Amino acid sequence: MKKFMITALALVLLGGPAVLFAGAKQQPGKKQVVYVARAQADLFAAWLANSIKAEAANYPDLQVQVVDGQADDAKQNAAIETAIANKAALIIIQPNDSEAQKPSIRKAVDAKIPVILTNPRVPDQAVMAVTNSVDADPYEQGAVVARFALNQVPQDANVVVLRGPDGNMHSVERRRAWKQEFFDKRPDITIVAEDSGHWNKDEGMRFMEDWIQAYSQIDAVISMNDNMAMGAIEAVKGNEQFNSLLVYGVDGDAAAALLIEEGRMTATAFQNAEELAKKNMQLANDILTGKVTGVVNTDIVCPLYTKDNIAELIAIHKKTGALK
Repeated sequence: MKKFMITALALVLLGGPAVLFAGAKQQPGKKQVVYVARAQADLFAAWLANSIKAEAANYPDLQVQVVDGQADDAKQNAAIETAIANKAALIIIQPNDSEAQKPSIRKAVDAKIPVILTNPRVPDQAVMAVTNSVDADPYEQGAVVARFALNQVPQDANVVVLRGPDGNMHSVERRRAWKQEFFDKRPDITIVAEDSGHWNKDEGMRFMEDWIQAYSQIDAVISMNDNMAMGAIEAVKGNEQFNSLLVYGVDGDAAAALLIEEGRMTATAFQNAEELAKKNMQLANDILTGKVTGVVNTDIVCPLYTKDNIAELIAIHKKTGALK
């Protein structure tokens, strides 16, 4: 495989969830923005956190602090409540479990602190009425890949499915898209196994290792993100029985792009963390400068990438420095 670099180094933290990046001490004259990231171990979450930190350099009046929620609901909520206690000017939250973060989000709103939810939103009308959001349509993220797979997966295929956290809006909506756009239209397909890998590559690999022992035929891996899909690919590495395995993901990670180029992964929907970061920081600045006063919800587009057009995505990652 070609050498690649995922720029997650900025996510090295000094301790638990309330410990922020170096330089987190309040700087006089700057408005404090706290970004509560989902998890350092999640490649996309790491990329988004890095991009938020990089984009913050364009806003000298803002001091952006990033906290790693470690894919732990209690730690994420503690980080949000610490930001409230420290009287942050604004909080950007990447929920781990939308339902679990709702009480702490409510506390921030009650404290009159503006909140931006990103990747994902919280699918609750009461919450959405009082919080801003920057996201991508998770149904369409799953749907664009499912539609591509519809006529590609062979007749009477056996497939396995890797979900994200069951309370996560992106996981739920991507899975719903696969049901409506693929499984409902392909009754010949059999799901032989399905579980939640919590967006984690190691869990995706562990499940796939178990499944290839339990089932004599697996034709495709349908994953709700690239990270778990890459774990499944790692589990069958060197096993000629799976040379024709189809593997579908979402995110468009740099490492996944290389796997698609090599023919080891089939397709992904790209959500651009840098674009999300730019929109988050622009919205944060607009809120804090009074440019916008109402609730704002905005989406980015998530195009499909396959072997036919993956060179375009690789070029994007090279431009950002994620790939050499």
